[in-house]
Amino acid sequence: MAATKKKGGSKSQNAPPKKKQKNEFFTAKGAKEDDLSDHSDSPDEEEVLEQEEFDGDEQDFGSGSDISSDVDDPLANDFLQGSDDEGSEKGSSSDLYSDYDESDIEEKSIIIDLEKAREKEEAEEEMQLNIKDESDEFRLPTKEELEEEAHQPPDLSNLQRRIREINRVLSNFKALRQEGTARKEYIEQLKKDLSSYYGYNDFLIGALVEMFLVVELLELIEAFEKPRPICLRTNTLKDLADILINRGVNLDPLSKWSKVGLVVYDSQVPIGATPEYMASFYMLQSASSFLPVMALAPQEKEWATCRSTEKFMAAPGGKTTYIAALTKNNGIIFANEMKAPRLKSLIANLHRMGVTNTVVCNYDGRELPKVFGNLANRVLLDAPCSGTGVISKDESVKNSKSLEEIQEYAHLQKQLILAAIDTVDANSKSEGYLVYSTCSIMVVENEAVIDYALKKRNVKLVSCGLDFRRPGFIRFREQRFHPSLEKTRRFYPHVHNMDGFFVLKLKKMSNLKPSAETSEPSETVEQGLMTNEIGIGMNTEELTGSTTKENGVIENGKNRKKRKFPSREEISKARNIISLKHLQGREEKSIEGTKAYLEEDLKVESDQNHDQ
Repeated sequence: MAATKKKGGSKSQNAPPKKKQKNEFFTAKGAKEDDLSDHSDSPDEEEVLEQEEFDGDEQDFGSGSDISSDVDDPLANDFLQGSDDEGSEKGSSSDLYSDYDESDIEEKSIIIDLEKAREKEEAEEEMQLNIKDESDEFRLPTKEELEEEAHQPPDLSNLQRRIREINRVLSNFKALRQEGTARKEYIEQLKKDLSSYYGYNDFLIGALVEMFLVVELLELIEAFEKPRPICLRTNTLKDLADILINRGVNLDPLSKWSKVGLVVYDSQVPIGATPEYMASFYMLQSASSFLPVMALAPQEKEWATCRSTEKFMAAPGGKTTYIAALTKNNGIIFANEMKAPRLKSLIANLHRMGVTNTVVCNYDGRELPKVFGNLANRVLLDAPCSGTGVISKDESVKNSKSLEEIQEYAHLQKQLILAAIDTVDANSKSEGYLVYSTCSIMVVENEAVIDYALKKRNVKLVSCGLDFRRPGFIRFREQRFHPSLEKTRRFYPHVHNMDGFFVLKLKKMSNLKPSAETSEPSETVEQGLMTNEIGIGMNTEELTGSTTKENGVIENGKNRKKRKFPSREEISKARNIISLKHLQGREEKSIEGTKAYLEEDLKVESDQNHDQ
C-alpha cells in the first residue's frame, strides 16, 4: 500500500517534456524497486509487492495519465515484467540507448540538411549558368553557314530552336541582342526560318510579320497548323433532341454567344451521315460563319439578299438557311450563287433544311442592282477573298497567294460592296443594313475596302453586336482609315479558336449617291494653270465650274489660295473634250482636202472634154 501511495503521489506532479519524462520514469521505477527490496525479507513479499505495483501501474495507465503514451514502449514493458535488478539495469541501459539514438538522429538530420542545401546551391548555379550561356551563345548564322544549310536537307530541330531563340531575343532586344546586329536582321532571318519550317511563301509571311508581334505571330501560325473544331447549327425550324449523345457523339454547347451552336469533340458515327442530319435536324457549319448572320439580325417579313461565296465551307447554304431559320420562313430571301456548279448542292441543302422562302439566283454580283434595284431591307455580302484566315482548311494558301492576287481580290470586293449598297433600300421601315464579311485577315481586303465604300456611298458603320472580338485597324503602317472602322470586328484562330474572319455592319443613310466633288478629298493647289496632262490653258476654275471663295480666303501678293482639286471624272471629261475637238479638227481638215481634190479632178476632166 505504501508503494501504491508513493506511486500515486509521484503521478500527481506535472509531467515534464516527453524525452525527459521518459528518462525520469525509468529512474523513478528503479529507485522504487530498490526501496522495496530493502524493506522486504523474503522473495514472496517482493513478488507480492511487485505484482501490486504492476496492477496499480496498469490501472493508472488505463485511466489516461500524462505518461500513458509510453505504455507501448518495449523498454517499459520489459521493465514491468522483469525483477528489481533487471529493471534497474534496463532502466540505465535505456537511458544510454536513448541518448545515443538522439545524438545519432540529430547528426544524421544535420548531414541531410547540409546535403540538401548543397544540392540546392548547385542547382541554382547551374540554372544561372544555363541562362547566361543561352543569352551569350546565340548568334545569327553567318552567310557561309546559311549557304551550307541551303545545300543540305532542312534541319527542322535547328530551325525550331533558332525561331525560338530569335523570339526570345526580340522580346528583350536591348539586353539580348548581338553586338552590332540590327533588329531588321533578326526579322529577316525569322522570316526565312518561318517560311522554311511552315511552308509559307515570302509574300505571305512578310505580310503576317507586318500585322502581328512576333510572339502573337508564332501563336497564329501554330493555330493554323491545327484543325478547328467541328460545329453544328441546330435547325430551329425542327428542334434537335439529345439523340446524338445516344448515338455516341461527344458534344457541348458552342459558347455563350450562340444558342444554336454545338461543338463536336469526337463521334462514333459519321456526323454528316446520321438520320438526324438527313432529317434536317442540324447543319454542318463552322463557328465563324455564324457571325455574319448574327450581325445581320434578319427580321420576319423582310426582303433579304444573301450573296454567298463560301469557298471553304463543307456545303453551300449555311448562312442562307440560318437566315431562313431566324425569319421563320417568312419574308423573301434572294440567294445569289455566282458559280453554277454549286447551285445543285445549295438547292439540295435548302430543301433538306425545310426552307421555303428563298429564291436562288445565278448572277454576277456586280450586276444585281440592275436586276433588283434597291428593294432589299438587308444584304449579307460574303465576299470572295484570298482565304488567308482558313489556312487550316486549305494549306495551299501558304505558298499560292501573291500581292497581285490580293490586289485583284480587293478590286473585286470594292465593286461588289458598292453594288451591294445600291441594292439596299435606305427608306425601308426597318432601315437598310449591309453586313460585309470575308475569311481573310489581310488589311487590303478588309479595312481598305470599307474605307473606300465610306467615301463612295452615303453609309456609316454601326455596331454589329459581336463583343467577343478584336477591333479593326484604324491605322496600319503608313495607311490611315476612317475612325469609325474601330467598330469592325476581327476574329483569329489563336484567340477565339475559330477561323480567321472579318465582319462589319453598315447602315445606308440615303439612296442618293454622293457627288464626285464630295467623294474626293480636297487639296491645296497653286494658283495658275494646271499641268499639260489635263489641258493647256485650262485652269481649275474652268474645269470645276466653281470659284475658290467658298474653300478659302483669297489673299493678295505671293500667297496661295485653297482650291478644290478636280475629280477624276472631271479630268476624264476634260480629256475627252480635248480629244474630241482634236478629232473634229482632223476630220474637218480631211473633208476639206477631199473636197478640194475632187473639185480639182473634176476641173481637169472638164478641160479635157472641152479640148476634144
